Amino acid sequence: MVPLYLSLAIAVISLVYAGINTVRVLKKDAGNEKMQEIAQAVREGAMAYMHRQFKTVAVFAIVLFLFIGFGLDFKVAITFIVGALFSAIAGYIGMNVSVRANVRTAAAAKDGLNAALGVAFQGGTVTGLSVVGLSLLGVSGFYLIFKLLGLPEDEIPHLLIGFGFGASLISLFARVGGGIFTKAADVGADLVGKVEAGIPEDDPRNPATIADNVGDNVGDCAGMGADLFETYAVTLIAAMILAVAEGFPTIYVLYPLALGAVAVVASMIGSNFVHAGSQSKIMAALYKGMAVTGAISLAGFLGVSYLMIPENAHPLNYFWTTVVGSVLTALIILITEYYTSTKYKPVKDVAAASETGAGTNIIMGLAAGLESTILVVLVIVVAIIVSYNLAGLYGIAIAAVSMLSTTGMVIAMDSYGPITDNAGGIAEMAGLSQNIRKITDALDAVGNTTKAVTKGYAIGSAALAALVLFQDYNGALLAAGKRLIFDVTDYQVLVGLFLGGLIPYAFSSVTMRAVGKAAHAVVHEVRRQFKEIKGIMQGKAKPDYKTCVDIVTKASLIEMIIPALIAVLSPVLVGFILGPKALGGLLVGVIISGLMMAISMANGGATWDNAKKYIELGHHGGKGSDAHKAAIVGDTVGDPYKDTAGPALNSLIKVINTIALLIAASVAGWSVF
Repeated sequence: MVPLYLSLAIAVISLVYAGINTVRVLKKDAGNEKMQEIAQAVREGAMAYMHRQFKTVAVFAIVLFLFIGFGLDFKVAITFIVGALFSAIAGYIGMNVSVRANVRTAAAAKDGLNAALGVAFQGGTVTGLSVVGLSLLGVSGFYLIFKLLGLPEDEIPHLLIGFGFGASLISLFARVGGGIFTKAADVGADLVGKVEAGIPEDDPRNPATIADNVGDNVGDCAGMGADLFETYAVTLIAAMILAVAEGFPTIYVLYPLALGAVAVVASMIGSNFVHAGSQSKIMAALYKGMAVTGAISLAGFLGVSYLMIPENAHPLNYFWTTVVGSVLTALIILITEYYTSTKYKPVKDVAAASETGAGTNIIMGLAAGLESTILVVLVIVVAIIVSYNLAGLYGIAIAAVSMLSTTGMVIAMDSYGPITDNAGGIAEMAGLSQNIRKITDALDAVGNTTKAVTKGYAIGSAALAALVLFQDYNGALLAAGKRLIFDVTDYQVLVGLFLGGLIPYAFSSVTMRAVGKAAHAVVHEVRRQFKEIKGIMQGKAKPDYKTCVDIVTKASLIEMIIPALIAVLSPVLVGFILGPKALGGLLVGVIISGLMMAISMANGGATWDNAKKYIELGHHGGKGSDAHKAAIVGDTVGDPYKDTAGPALNSLIKVINTIALLIAASVAGWSVF
């Protein structure tokens, strides 16, 4: 029971620390009246979108609550609704602080690089610590409640899957809806503003610029927060379920919670080590905070392993699985940075290809994205092999828990991105000095890389979590009296594999098309305003920002429904029509196909983005050159790749696997064919 109470206490401390950081951020100078006016427009747009999204999601949540309650178990239904609520609260808190930290980061830039970096990262830690705090609170809190109610300990983890599914639902909507919003606004702003009108990014004359800044928050802050909230919770729960399925004592069920609690403390300490000596050291400063967090976590993991795992069970083996997870995190981050940073060959090659036009830029970007899957998949494969040989299937689950243990710091790094991006936009629109712009641009350039590497981390962790969920699905079938062998020569398994491989493609098609349709509407609106509002290009008339925000808000809320239905209905239909073997094949197909597509899309899109920024630094003709215009086209193609379809595949994979686990007992003996 001690690990359980410790997890609860640390979860509360994490939330308190997030509150303290919120107060610290809000005490900072919010800049002049012009800056505050711009920031208020971004804040109002972001919060209006969140409110409308939550109203839409609430309808789905209530319907699913009733289905789960009457069809399965009302205890699972209650954990489901709380999981959805906690995920929504975490996103709301993080978003609320991010849209206030942006203007304060811009204002702090007048006091130097570290002052601005401190505000931006502190704002990011609010989201990170809120996510891990609420997730750990939900999982450990429900475990304690069910234990106090007298439920058998081997049943409790299965009831917690509802909490993970609730988080999954919010994650799916946040990723898809936020991704459509941010990229429709971004693409519309770039195509008309930068390509057609030849005005800079974040220029106040562009009617879509406020929508673009709003999108940065709803996509990269709320979206990533919900994504990793879900992965963190689902991984903890999946490891606990696997411990029960393997017949391990209760201490193994609580072991993942103790690892999570230790890492939350490490994240709180590590977040205080982010300081940069110069503009060229910003990424190193963020990595320093990550490294400190990882080192403290591993030291804690060693102590927890020896305290909790019996001596005859070789506690050192379990500790080494946590090392595998930590090393995997570091390797995925480094591989992703190599393929997406302006410092390395892939981005430079794409930038060089821009000299011969948009076509060659796009070809090289596609090649870079496809190539980036190779090393990521190889290190995941090695991690699976090593973890299994150390501690079996449970070892893979613990490696996944270890990988997710630094979620607080990872989300802080990710949320830093939209905060600094918005800070640069506010500085541009408010006409701040070049010295301030130089600092915000440097922070923003690093923010593009942090957003890319954290997406790689989210994808890799989602794959490991889904593998554990698949093992849990197999265990649930066994518990229901159905012992199945997933033989690839079995036609039912093969059918499931093909359908599972197909779903990520169909899902990505729908989300990409949604961005295209919404961006089309934004382009027409921006063109209309440039044509009809006299004096807009001379800066004498103010654009109608709200109309563009309204266009992408409505489009994203409508267009996110079909992807959500694909994710929710596909495992249900396959399970109840084709049976449990086909559903198992579906899960494997979705994991493999979705992982490859997500890595390729996220990294390829980021490569296009930073190739454009590399040219803007003065290479290959600099801003306004033919190479720059070609790179903008490539970046436009890459935007929905890296910020809509790619990241949303994480949620798709986990939602499908979570639903399969929920309905496993019901489909165990079912098959129409």
